[in-house]
Amino acid sequence: QVQLVESGGRWVQPGDSLTLSCVASGLPFGQYTVAWFRRAPGKEREFVGSISWSGDMSYYEVPVRGRSRLSRDNDKNTAYLQMANLKPEDTAIYYCAAYSGTDLYRTDVYEYWGQGTQVTVSS
Repeated sequence: QVQLVESGGRWVQPGDSLTLSCVASGLPFGQYTVAWFRRAPGKEREFVGSISWSGDMSYYEVPVRGRSRLSRDNDKNTAYLQMANLKPEDTAIYYCAAYSGTDLYRTDVYEYWGQGTQVTVSS
């Protein structure tokens, strides 16, 4: 059984930094592209970014570009989303997802999803 479990979400103040983790089990993690999505209150789910199998390539959507970093440790079956200079508009439930292809830009292909972790940015 495949499981993705996110953690690291919490309340932070604007300007703070945060690292989210996604631990996978039940799949050959190193052969899966991992993405992060988020859903803000009252809004549609939004693609945040994705990272390739080996971690040597990544893609970021505009709202987080330049202040986020995706990484992964395949030996630990874990992916990370580091975010800096957090803003109130980053408040959302953050989800990681995985799929066995290699296209970093597609968002409709993810096979497996975690349950999400809440990030709240407010003063």
